[in-house]
Amino acid sequence: MQEADIGVVGLAVMGENLILNMESKGFTVACTNRTTSKVDDFIQGRAAGKNIIGAKSVEEFVASLKRPRKVMMMVKAGGAVDAFIDQVLPLLEPGDILIDGGNTHYPDTERRLKKVEAAGLLYIGTGVSGGEEGALLGPSIMPGGSDAAWEAVKPIFQGICAKTESGEPCCDWVGGGGAGHFVKMVHNGIEYGDMQMICETYQMMSQGLGLTNEEMHAVFADWNKGELDSYLIEITRDILGYKDEDGNATVDQILDTAGQKGTGKWTAVSALDLGMPLTLIGEAVFARCLSAMKDERVAASKVLAGPGAAFDGDKAQLIEDLRQALYASKIISYAQGYQLMRAAANEAGWDLNYGGIALMWRGGCIIRSAFLGKIKDAFDQNPALTNLLLDPFFSEAVQNAQAAWRRVVSTAVGLGIPMPAIGAALAYYDGYRAERLPANLLQAQRDYFGAHTYERLDKPRGQFFHTNWTGRGGNTSASTYDV
Repeated sequence: MQEADIGVVGLAVMGENLILNMESKGFTVACTNRTTSKVDDFIQGRAAGKNIIGAKSVEEFVASLKRPRKVMMMVKAGGAVDAFIDQVLPLLEPGDILIDGGNTHYPDTERRLKKVEAAGLLYIGTGVSGGEEGALLGPSIMPGGSDAAWEAVKPIFQGICAKTESGEPCCDWVGGGGAGHFVKMVHNGIEYGDMQMICETYQMMSQGLGLTNEEMHAVFADWNKGELDSYLIEITRDILGYKDEDGNATVDQILDTAGQKGTGKWTAVSALDLGMPLTLIGEAVFARCLSAMKDERVAASKVLAGPGAAFDGDKAQLIEDLRQALYASKIISYAQGYQLMRAAANEAGWDLNYGGIALMWRGGCIIRSAFLGKIKDAFDQNPALTNLLLDPFFSEAVQNAQAAWRRVVSTAVGLGIPMPAIGAALAYYDGYRAERLPANLLQAQRDYFGAHTYERLDKPRGQFFHTNWTGRGGNTSASTYDV
């Protein structure tokens, strides 16, 4: 009987296309699905005549795999993953490898890894980015988990992943535990931020400047030739130029309520847990939440007035300012995302290769862009870099864009056009570069009402003081604060 190099469970969009990708690179693939009719449809359809084995049961599926067996789950994140693990574990042997390729929350990956390793098997939680086209032609793959599993899956993963222009694979081992899914989560958070900032730029062009879809299509086409060259700018260009069969702009027919699957929220919550100021991505998540309040917004629009101003300046100049503001804000988004990854790595004991992560994102994934090459360069030059803004290339780039960035935000405020993500990026920049912030007053307030103590400028760090502000309090203070 023919044996498969790897098996894939789940024949939805990503599963089917990954299987076809693997087979096209010379691997024999087994597949199964909970709804067995999908197996027949696939084998007789897109998989016809290919080295793909269809299995109607989990037992038949496992029996068709070469040892050590490699089982990749492409099922919906959550209970379905746990249910399949419980079903397949008794059929596997020590040394076999279970792989979760879904958008799983990294604590779930860490929990499952412990369970699977306790049974003598190996476990990988891997982010797979690139959507339907990426899965078929070459995604970005971010694997982590049982270190001993990497060599067994490396030829397959690096064989099917996207490649950079110089041929480097957009896949490498991320680290132990839930590192792979954590990095994919941050990728998705940055994706949320990028998309929101592009939407804010679109709204300024459309409502603020009164540009037509055709004019905006031309602007984004031009931007995609320069430093903003990226997948999301490219598809925005295409969307703005797309018309339906009646000649209407499809984008204008779409309801303005955004969906989300949770990865952006997970990123923001992780940042709060780790004390990292992931302000831009947080605002991008909240912007989607606000968009979902469509009925309330429609009602509020009839009650609440804005400034009623109209833009009367140089449109060409503001378009150029928008380009620079978008670029500077994008730098902030990645700076915050990388700070979050560093904080998580320090807490979990992961040895993350930050330049390598940028390389994994260079191709195949949703946030792929030419810009990522500069991030890899920055970490190659200084692996201990604490913030991208401190790299000479990025500090100079933000400095050069700063005046345009400020003009954009102030213009948006004057016109009453919301820019939560781009505005938050600028606020973070001003906060991060501030030698002194007003937190001294905040600490005084906390000490006044709760005796929470404070540190002093004229004393060593780690010494805490309390003031009896009213004369009525005692000398007892609360526990010291966490920084």
